[in-house]
Amino acid sequence: MALDIKLLDIIACPVCKGKLHYNKAVHELVCRFDKLAYPLEEGIPVLLENRARPLNSDELPS
Repeated sequence: MALDIKLLDIIACPVCKGKLHYNKAVHELVCRFDKLAYPLEEGIPVLLENRARPLNSDELPS
């Protein structure tokens, strides 16, 4: 199940309240500021800090 892109306009990073970016290749929502990736489960964002994956600087979208 794919993410409804319209959700990106209304959801925010739970840590910094910043904009999230969709990484279509790995089905994650990425916060560039906090360097965290939030998973999607059946197209639903799991916006829990303890479920987020820390990103390396080479994984950050440009």
